[in-house]
This record gives sequence, structure tokens and C-alpha cells, in this order.
Amino acid sequence: MQRLVGLETEYGLYIEGKNPSELVFEAAEVVRCYNASAFASPWDYRREDPRKDARGFHVEYLQTDPVDAQYDAEGTSSASMSAETRSDRVLPNGARLYNDHGHPEYSTPECVSLRELVAQDRAGERIVWSCAQEYMRRTGLKVHIYKNNTDFHGASYGCHEGYLMRRSVPFENIIRGMMPFFVTRILYAGAGKVGVETPGVFGDVPYQLSQRADFFSTEASVDTLYQRPIINTRDEPHATPSRYRRLHVICGDANMSEYATALKVGTTRLVAEMIEMGWQPGIAIRNPVETIRRLSRDPEWKWQVELEDGRTVSAIEVQRLYLQEAQNRFAHADTETRWLLMAWESTLNALERDPQQLADSLDWVAKRLLLEQFIESEGVTWKEPIVQSLDLAYHSIDPQDGLFAGLEQMGAVRRVVTDKDIERAMCHPPNSTRAWVRGTLVERYPQAISGITWSRVLLSFGEQLVTLDLRDWVTQRVPYKIQRLAKAHNLTEFVNTFRELHASRKHEAEGGNQPCSGEPTTD
Repeated sequence: MQRLVGLETEYGLYIEGKNPSELVFEAAEVVRCYNASAFASPWDYRREDPRKDARGFHVEYLQTDPVDAQYDAEGTSSASMSAETRSDRVLPNGARLYNDHGHPEYSTPECVSLRELVAQDRAGERIVWSCAQEYMRRTGLKVHIYKNNTDFHGASYGCHEGYLMRRSVPFENIIRGMMPFFVTRILYAGAGKVGVETPGVFGDVPYQLSQRADFFSTEASVDTLYQRPIINTRDEPHATPSRYRRLHVICGDANMSEYATALKVGTTRLVAEMIEMGWQPGIAIRNPVETIRRLSRDPEWKWQVELEDGRTVSAIEVQRLYLQEAQNRFAHADTETRWLLMAWESTLNALERDPQQLADSLDWVAKRLLLEQFIESEGVTWKEPIVQSLDLAYHSIDPQDGLFAGLEQMGAVRRVVTDKDIERAMCHPPNSTRAWVRGTLVERYPQAISGITWSRVLLSFGEQLVTLDLRDWVTQRVPYKIQRLAKAHNLTEFVNTFRELHASRKHEAEGGNQPCSGEPTTD
């Protein structure tokens, strides 16, 4: 199996002269400003079921955020948004760009390597910013786009992660194995935030590690918009459901730092691998929701965690438990995994020694130092509105105004990919995953596409409607299949080759007998 990973980033949007209730429509206009020679739509929602819970049941409805709801105009709630309002675009690089309830959302194509994923994530920033620039040219209105998770008025939006896993792993094992990891991952994956948005029993602090920690209120749930869980239980595999599941992670922050993104996704991928192998950490955190908030707000950076067995340990010790098991299992793995293990260990060592050493690597450290320098030089306090404005400015994807962009241009932050990698990712899909099939069809034959999702492409092929079923395109044979498809000179050859590959798939170790790949369909 290919361990497919992906990121879905909802960008914060502010348009001067527009009120919040208008942003649902204006976000669609921003997306429609995507200036490319080719894209495909519509997105085929018919087989998506966000109410299906991985624990084996359906919920009657998904909860909505009352903060968002107060700005909703008729027909613009998340559940009722029309295809026109969503404005889905599937891009030649295999990514998806659309309006998610007032937020331009960029979902990367499926990737296998961390370097590939980081490049695709950064490509999303540039694509969304190019849309904003075109919107400004058309309307004359100033647009601000933020890669963050809060508007500081009580609303939060996500940066979700997806990890393909085997269906054979019981979901309760995933919850048990992942919970201590997710609660403590914010030590290096947090993007930092001025103040708190849910004051009360957890205390008020001028600055905390995570943008999202304030917004979790339960341990596990299928919901994503309100009463958010640390572990999301949505069961949408986007692959053959009898064999695979997708771990849909919603507890992470949106990172500006390439290094933090690679560390966040890379460590989570290794932990998913270990749980799939049957390993469990053997610890349970007492009250995970309270703990993640306390860790985020700890002003002394002691980061203590109470366990169900009565012990108190540091969050770094919890992370070391996962790291040591990963070192035992993957010490002789590929070059990227060995780099990841070293980066994980050196980051934990620095967090233990002096977190400020990580100003070139972790968002929460870099932003805090910038803000401290400003506060000291200007003689203001953390509570001044301008400090919160600078928090937002750190996450601006405007290369002229963004504070992180300034650090990057000064060479003050660690890079994982080059600008050339990002430019390539803006136009080209990963060449080793099924995203290549989707992106190549969008680039070459967009007029033939009558519907598209992560796992299917519907083609109007002659007088027939043909479905290319990509649900089982997640095995180690995918690169070989892509080599075969790359030789097709036209759409007929492409579809015929796809059919031949489908017919031969019974020989694959992980093959199956799913119907309708490349066959005529009535869909």
C-alpha cells in the first residue's frame, strides 16, 4: 500500500469593504479568479457521506458553529451551499480548489513523500494568492488572505490532514494510539497565537502554542465545525472501503514553516504506520481536551501531562516514547525517514533545552520572538490590538506584507523545498500517485470530464459516459501503471490502457474485484 498523505487548508479571508455575511459569496468569486488554461468540474458529491462514523454508525446531522451561523445568508450554510457557490475546481496538478463556507480551500493532491507534500502545500499558497490578486484587479477591493486558523472573533477554520490506513486496524486502536501523540504534537506543530478565545478555567495567557487548541471540546466525534474533537471519526476512505480507511485529522494548525509542516505530517505518518503494525504506546492521558489546552497555554513551558495511571510526565517524554519506537522500527528505512527521525529527535532536544533555538524551524517560536521584539521596541503590551494584528500578519500569504514571508526572504527560516519545487508543483501532479491520472486528464482533456472526485473521474467518451475508478490506485504498482498511461497519445489510448490495467489488476497482491474501472457506466 502507498501511504498517501494530503493537506486541506482553509484560508482566512478579509476583503476591505465587505462584511462577514458577504464573504461566502466573495470567497466563491476569489476561487473563480483561478487563472489557468484548464480546470475540471463539477465535483461529484454523490458518494460522499460526512455523517458516517468510523465507529460503525451514522449521525443524524452534523453540528454547525453558531458563530458562523450568525453570518449565514439564506442558502449559504455549510450543508446547503450550492455547487455554484462552492465553485469547485480540480487543477492540473491534481489539487482541488473551492469555496468552503467563506474560505478559499486548497486541498493538495495525494502525495507519498514529505518533500512532495510540502511543495504542493506551498503551491497552494501561491495559487490562492494569484486568485486574490486577480480578484483585486477586477474589483478594486483590497484582499487579505491568511494561512491561519482563527479570525479572533470566535470562529475557527481548519488545516486538515489525510492519511491512508488499512481498514483492518480497529478504529478504537487508532484512537487509543493516536490520542497521546496528538495532544502533545502541538509542542512542535503549533502555529502560535496571541491570547485565548475561550477564557475561563484554563486561564488567560498573552501567548499560546496552538491556534486550534481553544476550539476542542470532545475527544472523538464525526463533527468538524462545532464541538470539535481531537480525533475526528469521519469515515470517508476515498479508496476501496473494504480495505482502506482515511485518518482524517482536524486537530492540527496551519503551518507557515515548511519544516514544521514536514515534521507534523511525517511524525503522524510514522505513528500511523506503527499502529497499523499493532504497536500501542501503553499510556493514556487523563482528560485529553483539558490537557491540550493546558499545554498550549503553559507560560513556563514545563508542559506536564497527567496520565490515567496516576503518573505525571512531560509532554516531551510522551513524544520520546513514540520517537524511540519509530527509531527501533525505521532506523534503516529510506533517506527521507532517516532525516525525519533525526529532525524529530533534535526538535525534542531543543524544546527540552531552550525552545528559542527553534526560531528558524517552528512557527510558534518564530512568531513569538518577532512579537517580543516589537513589544520591547515599541513599549506596548501583549494586550494591544496591534499585537494581535501582527499575529495575523505573520500568516499573510502576501509576499510583500507577510511577516513569515519576510523571514523567509531574509533566509531566517529553514527550507525543505526550493522555489523551483514549488513552481513545478503549481502545474504538475506528483508522478507516483493516482493524482497523476486526475491531473493529467485535467490538463489534457478537461472538456471530456463530466464529474470528478479523489477516487473517480467521469468522462464523456464518444457517446458513452465512462468512469475511471481510482479507488484501488493506492498500491505499490501505481508508478508502473502511470508509466503505461504516460505513453497514451490521445484520450482513446488513455482509456483503453486504463481498461487493460484494470483487467490485469487481479494479479496485484492487493488487487480486488471492484467493478466498472474504465467501463461504460450510467453514472
